[in-house]
Amino acid sequence: MKKLLLIAVLFSACFSYAQENLTQNTIKAVLSGNQDQVLQLAEAFPEDKYDWRPSEGVNSVGEALLHVASANYYFASKLGFAPPENIDMMKIGNITGKENIITALKESIEFVRGIFAKVEDDSLDDEVDFGFMKMNTLSGLLVIMEHNGEHKGQLIAYARSNGVVPPWSE
Repeated sequence: MKKLLLIAVLFSACFSYAQENLTQNTIKAVLSGNQDQVLQLAEAFPEDKYDWRPSEGVNSVGEALLHVASANYYFASKLGFAPPENIDMMKIGNITGKENIITALKESIEFVRGIFAKVEDDSLDDEVDFGFMKMNTLSGLLVIMEHNGEHKGQLIAYARSNGVVPPWSE
């Protein structure tokens, strides 16, 4: 009986631990999948296609990737997480070259993934002002996730238009 009780206590402790930050961990898992595929696309494009754009006035491949990187920092900053000191958000759009763009994107991804562990369950309903609208912290996390997914779709269309096959669908 004591063994059964011990097993039940250990099981319930594990279950309650797994539930901690469930919302943040779930959103982070979807976000990570989107981000991994954005990175795969960034790496799959040849460097000479980084300046390709579907039409005048629309972001090029490289600009779209840098937009994702800068938005990761922007949204995180609105949630109260300042970008690292070495990041100048006003200069991200000036980065050139495939490797430099991929490095900037990777750094922003690592940063934004790190903030999810820092968001406490009891702060999910706190109001956040994103400048374009007010929402709660949970909505802010969802905005980060959705924004990365939106641009994954954009980059898939760019890839297909240039004969680049998304690596996960080869």
